[in-house]
Amino acid sequence: MSGPQCCENPPTLNPSSGVGRLEKVAGLDSYVAGSPDSKSAIVFVSDIFGYDAPNLRKFADKAAAAGYYVVVPDFFYGDPYVPDNAGRTIQIWLQDHGAAKGFEDVKPVIESLKSKGITAIGAVGFCWGAKVVVELAKQDNIKAGVFCHPSFVSVDDIKEVKVPLAILGAEIDQMSPPAVIKQFEEILAAKPDVDAFVKIFPGVSHGWTVRYSIEDEAAVKAAEEAHKDALEWFAKYVK
Repeated sequence: MSGPQCCENPPTLNPSSGVGRLEKVAGLDSYVAGSPDSKSAIVFVSDIFGYDAPNLRKFADKAAAAGYYVVVPDFFYGDPYVPDNAGRTIQIWLQDHGAAKGFEDVKPVIESLKSKGITAIGAVGFCWGAKVVVELAKQDNIKAGVFCHPSFVSVDDIKEVKVPLAILGAEIDQMSPPAVIKQFEEILAAKPDVDAFVKIFPGVSHGWTVRYSIEDEAAVKAAEEAHKDALEWFAKYVK
């Protein structure tokens, strides 16, 4: 498949996947899981393929089972990236769905959660979503953030991070290669007031946490390890 690595291995979208429910949150269609009575919440910010991806929702369900109220908004307004659409490359799609717009859209979601009495909020971003989460992490909007195979995040972004941040990277990743992840780690290590956890997973490619084949035992194992690391990070700070 031509195009950048973020476009490879697209999931088969399924709007009825997951054990959660569909609701409007701050005006956005959202997949929601977990108890609304929980005082802690996690916002999932998807990759370019959007919130209907079954493995993404499966991860959201795990977070809900851990006690969080989980919200996976549709930041693309029903228009996720469709690979092999010759008339609309990823570059054209990104003009319509920049991360800056995602950041503007996520802020009312955070406020909506706070209005429900939720006192601790974390956010996890996948690929495109990591750029949205890094903007949240530059402010006091969240208690902690997690990146899974980030895209578009810069060294300058990391310099401005103010909250605990976990970065889960892939060994085989053109969008955020290990050398770049190591740079992020060095910057965070120089910030004594910001706790960080950085891990590069061997033998996996960009997107591995949510775009794995459920029939590939090794891929499932690697994804589950990443999910466990993310949830342990949130358990430490989002409570």
